[in-house]
Formats: sequence, structure tokens, C-alpha cells
Amino acid sequence: MKLKTVLLISLFMLAKFSHAQNFRLLRYDEDYSALKDSARTLYHRLKYLPLSKSGRTFLSFGGEARLEGDRAQNEDWGGRGVGIQVFLLQRYQLHADLHVGERVRIFGQLRSGLENGRKTGPRLIDEDQLSVQNLFVDLIAYKGQTEKITVRLGRQELQYGSGRLIDVQEGPNLRLYFDGVKVAYSSAKLKVDGFVMANGGIKTGMFDNPVSRKASLWGVYSTWYAANKVNIDMSYLGIRRADASFDEGIADELRHTVVARFWNLGGGLLYNLETSYQFGSFGKGKIRAWGGSADIGYKFGNLKGSPTLNLRSDLVSGDGKKGDGRLGTMNGLYPNGGYFGVYPQAGPANLMSLHPSVAWNPAGNVRLSLEMVCYWRQSLEDGIYRPSGAFNLSSSGSARRYIGTTYMTMVIWNINPYLNYIFGAQYFDTGDYIDDIIHQHKNGFFVASQLAFKF
Repeated sequence: MKLKTVLLISLFMLAKFSHAQNFRLLRYDEDYSALKDSARTLYHRLKYLPLSKSGRTFLSFGGEARLEGDRAQNEDWGGRGVGIQVFLLQRYQLHADLHVGERVRIFGQLRSGLENGRKTGPRLIDEDQLSVQNLFVDLIAYKGQTEKITVRLGRQELQYGSGRLIDVQEGPNLRLYFDGVKVAYSSAKLKVDGFVMANGGIKTGMFDNPVSRKASLWGVYSTWYAANKVNIDMSYLGIRRADASFDEGIADELRHTVVARFWNLGGGLLYNLETSYQFGSFGKGKIRAWGGSADIGYKFGNLKGSPTLNLRSDLVSGDGKKGDGRLGTMNGLYPNGGYFGVYPQAGPANLMSLHPSVAWNPAGNVRLSLEMVCYWRQSLEDGIYRPSGAFNLSSSGSARRYIGTTYMTMVIWNINPYLNYIFGAQYFDTGDYIDDIIHQHKNGFFVASQLAFKF
């Protein structure tokens, strides 16, 4: 713990000598080449360290320290009698970004995720003492005035669209990564990525995560900036899983997903409309599943605090009939872990939801939101699934559809450009379905407090 304390103190001292900076969700998307002719402060030397006279070969360093305290009450709705859990999560990340001229780049990032206090032990998203989060080589195969083709080889994070199907999963203590190759084309109006990836497992020790060389995720994702406030995403995604678990049973899964998305996240009218269809095989049977989301909002930029009203609705298929040789349960692939709240208990499979919210800035650097989410099962023949997509509770012959209602609030305080504090609280009121299949059912209550520093 002494080493971690020294690290935190050093990071806070570093902020004293730094200047404003916007950090990206994917840290490898940050570009510090503009600091070439800037004042040589301590912070600038960390972000841009020239290794050649021209300055085209340079190193950049960055990192993060995040502490989170959680209190979870009845996260299993009383089914396993876990009760109250109070625990601490820690996340540390450190990266180096080497640019060799304008054609070659090497990016490496280490991570450490720690958990203390959970009675049931760390979840898969909680602990990995030390491992490699990113380690890849970028080769610029072609570079024109407005166009570029990049080949990326190695371990890397992926993030596409709204994160409903492929997300880096920033909310959990451990972010997701893959091993493989990606070819990316980009121009002023169009971006297209093609990739083949393997998803490795997680062990809690140091540098002991298993490495898979078998492709488990592949696809093509494109974004077309068609017009002002009109953006269109089209994609195909394929996955392969051994012993995939659904209410239908356990079998090998080969699934193909086609997706269309129309969106605008600028000022004024905000919208995100997504639809997807899945087909493939589950054991000896077929897969036929579908899903959709409508997210409509409006940001009142001319009012104090820029209040935003939003309404989202999700409709995601479940299995229509057990044992009929056709699996109808939608697979959310690698979804955003916090898509349905601070501490979500239902995931994007066999689900109907309604999600109104309001958010505003009572102060310039403080964001406050109030939200409610109502959940139903789309099919009475199917159970419910976790935020990760893992099977959770069987239908158990219940004729009840309503899963429950979540009420939540979140406060985000950007203390300075490097230090961020988040407080979230969530109450889950169980519905008829949970009450029907869990004898001693109990409502859930969750509180999370998180402090993060980035440089």
C-alpha cells in the first residue's frame, strides 16, 4: 500500500505543473504532437518527449489512478442471501506511446485492478493484479491529404457506436481487451474498420491471463457522416463461443449480427436509433434473434445549466419456446456494463425497457442526473440475463412479465481537468416476476463513490 500512496501523491503533485487537457475514453486516441513547439513544462515533457531532431519520433506517457467504494444491498434480490456487501475497488493504469516518424507507432499499457472486502470474493470484472491492457503496433499503410489506412496488430481495446454491442466497459473495474488485427480506413466523411479478434480470459494474479489464438469476434464497422446532425453506422459482427449458456440450455454458439444505427449527439435534438438482427447456430439448432433501441432527447443549450431531457426504450428478443430447435434470445455480445444504470441488474437479452431521464449542470463543473428504468421480459418462455449477457435466472414457468423498476441519481464533479469525482445511488424495486420466482425476495439498494485521477 505504501507504493500506491506514493504513486497517488506524485500524481496529485503533477497536476500543479500541468495545463488543461481533454482525455479520451480510449487513451490511444490522444494526440500530443501539437506540443512540439510549446513551453517545456514538466507535464509537457511527459506528454511529448522528442527522440529525434525533427520531433517526428517522440514518446508520450499517461496514466490513471481510480478508487471506488461500493455498498451493495441485495444484489441477488435475496435469492442467495448475500445481504449487504461493502467493498473497495482500485484501478491503476500506465501507458507509453511511441511514434516513430509518421508511419509507425507502438502503444503499450499496463493495468492493475484490485478488490477488497466482498464477502463473495471478486467478480470477473473486479480483480486482475497486473496485466497488459494494450500492446499493439500501428503501421500506416497509406496516408493522403484526407484519407488514411492503418493496420493495427496486437492487444487492443475496441469501442463502437453507443456501446450496445461492443464497448470497452469503462464502468467496471476491469476494462475489456482483445488480441488480434484491425485494418482501419478513415476520411473526412467515412470510417470503416475490419477486424478479427480473440477474447482472452482473466485470472487474478500477475501476468497470468490466458491468451487465446482462436478467433472469437470478427466483423466490419462503418460510420458515415452523411450530413449535418445525420450520422449512419452499418456493421456486421460475428462471434463464436463454446458452451454458451441460455435458458434454452448450454451448447456451442456461432452467431452473426447485422446492425444499423442513425444518430446525432450534438446540441439541440439528440437521437440514437439502433436495430439489429442475429442468425446462426446454437448446438444443432438455429438462432433467430433481434433487438432495437430508440433514444430521443433534447438539450436546451440556451437555458442555464443546459438541461437535457431524454427518453430511451429498448426491445430485445427472448426465446419464444423452449426445445423447438430455435434460439430466439438476443446476445448483447460485449455490451456497455452501465447501459442500464449505476449498478445494473438486467442486461440486453429478453428485455423490454423504458428509461426516462433528466440531467443538468447546476454548476459549470458539476453534472446531476435523475433517471428511472422500468424492465419487462419480452418472452415469458425465457429468463433474464446479467449486464454482461451471462444467463442469470430461469423463466421457471412464471407467467409474470414485470422484472422491476430502478430509480437512480448520479453526480459528476470535474474538480479540475485531471481529477474527477462521481457519486451514484440506485434503488431497485422488484416486480412480479422476481417476486414470483424468489421466495424471500428483497429490493436492492446500491451506492458508489468514485475518485479518479488521469494524466
